[in-house]
Amino acid sequence: MQCKRNFSGLAFSFFFIVSYFTNKFVLTVMNFTYPTLFQGWQTFIGALLLLLSGKLGWVEMSRISGSAAFAWFPGSLLFVGNIYAGSRALSRLEIPFFFTLQNSSHVVSYVIMKAVHRKFDFTGYMWAIAHLVCVGAYRVFQVHYKSSNLSDIEQQCVNYLFSVLLLAMAAHPSGDLTSALEFPSLQSYSFRGGCCASALLGFLLLLATVKLKSGLSLQHCAMWIFMSKVTAMFLSPLIFYMDMNTPSIICMAVSHVSEALLVYYERET
Repeated sequence: MQCKRNFSGLAFSFFFIVSYFTNKFVLTVMNFTYPTLFQGWQTFIGALLLLLSGKLGWVEMSRISGSAAFAWFPGSLLFVGNIYAGSRALSRLEIPFFFTLQNSSHVVSYVIMKAVHRKFDFTGYMWAIAHLVCVGAYRVFQVHYKSSNLSDIEQQCVNYLFSVLLLAMAAHPSGDLTSALEFPSLQSYSFRGGCCASALLGFLLLLATVKLKSGLSLQHCAMWIFMSKVTAMFLSPLIFYMDMNTPSIICMAVSHVSEALLVYYERET
């Protein structure tokens, strides 16, 4: 049983790290910064694979009623805000900074200081804050969601379908559609391979997350998420260029030590 739990955790960590790295590759190395299209593609493939998996019996998913889907509408709206803002932020921020902003509020002082001196791209941090607001609100809505009609998988299926619809509608007004048609690497095998990998890895990360939550306590899940983020932070400078300095390193270290203490405290209580 313990071996099975460890395998679930390792699978989650693998898909978590590779998924973030693939998204970062498409967003920065290939410079495809059109989130309505990129996230729309990911959610379209995710919804397609999820519905197919449900039909084949690979995941437990019953027929989703219209009333249940409507009741989950605020959650889906927050989910779109989460992935859209997260994509915008990740395209402008290094992975360690992105995770650091996710972790703790004391980073705000460092961010404000940098903003006052205009030493970074302020837009990236604003999108990161929007991403955090949506993530936090989504978590609260999920906890207090009264209906038990939708499982985690079914909730994600509704999120995917709603995201595809909303992002498709926003692609042209946002200018992403016309800009993407002029994207210089549109025919590149690296770009196409990165997009296909990002969509598939996002779906596999979803399955690994559901498997992890079903087999472990919330405290153990938090521990695996923390370990995955720290591993991704250490590996990312080996793959992506990063402009690091002493204050930023101290900021990230304090942030993740704080998160480690929080995970330890919740595990002991």
